[in-house]
Amino acid sequence: MRQFQECTLVISAASKEQWPESDLPEIVLSGRSNVGKSSFINTMTNRKKLAYVGNTPGKTRLLNFFNLDGQLMFVDVPGYGYANISQKQLIQFGEMMEDYFSGRTQKKGLVMIVDARHRPSEDDLVMMEYARYYHIPVIVIATKIDKINNSQRMKNLTAIQVDLKLGENSIIPFSAETKEGLAEAWQAIDALIEGR
Repeated sequence: MRQFQECTLVISAASKEQWPESDLPEIVLSGRSNVGKSSFINTMTNRKKLAYVGNTPGKTRLLNFFNLDGQLMFVDVPGYGYANISQKQLIQFGEMMEDYFSGRTQKKGLVMIVDARHRPSEDDLVMMEYARYYHIPVIVIATKIDKINNSQRMKNLTAIQVDLKLGENSIIPFSAETKEGLAEAWQAIDALIEGR
């Protein structure tokens, strides 16, 4: 498991002109609003407040670039599926993601974060298709796994697997509370970075 001395938010970029110049490998984090992306970032970096955890979903409107000790960059993209977003913002988000996925050479993979308690949303399915279209390797993390009991757990993970058209045992159950899945998530991310 990784230990980081310094983790910083480099920039919250509104357009590709603001993307940082860097040759660090980048891991993109996506998921619908309120799925626990900020908690995931904070747990993975062992920081309390690196990413803002808000009670209001849909806070992230920009691409947030986090430099983890000069080793890699987490790129947090806006949470999708939040009702209070205008059509114009939705189009801007789509264009921004298109620019990033098609043009950013540093990207090594996508971590799609889903809520273990719910089936993937339509937006999750679209994001998965997007990643497949651009041949981007995907890790699926099912957060809030501590909030469901063991009998429900297998059922939910299987449903998510089927909906996202994934192979068996390809979802990492994760809990920001208990730290379950932390080591497995880093193993999967390291494999992406190394191109395994």
